[in-house]
Amino acid sequence: MTTIHHINCGTLVVPSFPTVVCHCLLLQDGERLALVDTGIGLQDVRNPVERLGQQLIDMAGFQFNESDTALHRIEAIGLSPADVQHVILTHGDPDHAGGLTDFPNAQVHVSEVEQAQVASGHWRYVPTQFAHGLSWKTYGRSARRWFGMEARPVDVGFSSEVLLIPLFGHTLGHCGVAVQQEDKWMLHVGDAYYLRAEMTTDDHPVSQIAIQRADDDVQRRASLEHLRRLVRDHGDEVDMIGYHDLTELPDQYPLPCQS
Repeated sequence: MTTIHHINCGTLVVPSFPTVVCHCLLLQDGERLALVDTGIGLQDVRNPVERLGQQLIDMAGFQFNESDTALHRIEAIGLSPADVQHVILTHGDPDHAGGLTDFPNAQVHVSEVEQAQVASGHWRYVPTQFAHGLSWKTYGRSARRWFGMEARPVDVGFSSEVLLIPLFGHTLGHCGVAVQQEDKWMLHVGDAYYLRAEMTTDDHPVSQIAIQRADDDVQRRASLEHLRRLVRDHGDEVDMIGYHDLTELPDQYPLPCQS
């Protein structure tokens, strides 16, 4: 069975809102590794204004610490970053894709629509994070179903099945990533919700940010309803985590101070 490591690969601090993290997954299958999202990368930390621009840094509240990068998190576990053969992106936002340059030999798996959006020069993506040349593998529509949702099998060749689960709306090609764990599944929902509280209310203050940041808010709301149904009807079969809620990190991570 593929082992799942939960790693925090960045912190974002925006005044008047809870501090949030960049909750990535490291999948370990023997000596082979795959990342689900990459967090804030080493080049982002060392050249923040050049890579991201001061306006984005201030808006998103990027905090820059080398120890928080996926590369150093992997080393801290005692594994080699050189063994990362695959990166599976939920989407290409700069707090998710910054570490791509730290794994230049990895194949990057993403939905077909998301890769097209990145290539189109859409305003929300940071071109410098993709400029080093990537080996893309994209995934289009699938007839496969997973708990009533479309599922796109990801070709990583691990002992546990890995699926892209379309959760469109935040971006037009946004997907969750499901990883089989014996008779259960782990579903990383990316930014389909920012905070777990959104699973039970539409009136949380962070919901306004979610609306503003959505490429298609109608689709975003539909994706959120799919997740609510999944928890309600299949909560004993699927463990779910998001990217930003620091309370969903494992206990070994000290919680950053909240503003």
